[in-house]
Amino acid sequence: MGQLNAAIITVTPFQQNCTILFDAETKHGVVVDPGGEVGRIRKFIEDNGLVIEAIWITHGHIDHAGGAMELKEALGVDIVGPHEADAPMLARLEAQAERYGIADGVRNCMPDRFLDEGEVVSFGDHSFKVLHCPGHAPGHVVFYNDAAKFAHVGDVLFHGSVGRTDLPGGDHAALIRSIKEKLLPLGDEVGFICGHGPGGRFGEERRGNPFLT
Repeated sequence: MGQLNAAIITVTPFQQNCTILFDAETKHGVVVDPGGEVGRIRKFIEDNGLVIEAIWITHGHIDHAGGAMELKEALGVDIVGPHEADAPMLARLEAQAERYGIADGVRNCMPDRFLDEGEVVSFGDHSFKVLHCPGHAPGHVVFYNDAAKFAHVGDVLFHGSVGRTDLPGGDHAALIRSIKEKLLPLGDEVGFICGHGPGGRFGEERRGNPFLT
């Protein structure tokens, strides 16, 4: 097993962190949250000789799933996640795009498989536990790799902040519970990539994030 690597491609006017997780030796990996600008994502994959096995989705907002169907058809892989509670959002991505004036390339998304709490998803020898973390979105999931002490937290937690809860389906109390009961207990040393901006470590957020202290 090679080292678990992560590459971030910041896409769309939302400045969303589309993340490619891959094995440094085999070059096999997955794309997490292709929100748009699929051509740029594909170019990175091709330029680096990567073999993408699946598309993983953390939640059903347009900036995270807007390009998923286009990328699925280009790569011939399955879309996995999020939790089925976000199915209504995924079915309305095109309507979301029209409201934001960014309809180009956005398509409604139907995952090949929804995910539940406690499931395990993997590529090669890299396994990730699925944590259902509602609050920002009802069906939001987090992907946690214990071997690397690494989590992709989507829009649940940010460096110095937390996910917004003023969108449909948002619930601030549920979001804080998700962070305090599911993420922080994984350990202070766990590093994370989030959906926007820089990541960090859970310990830093536990000690200094104003939404958690």
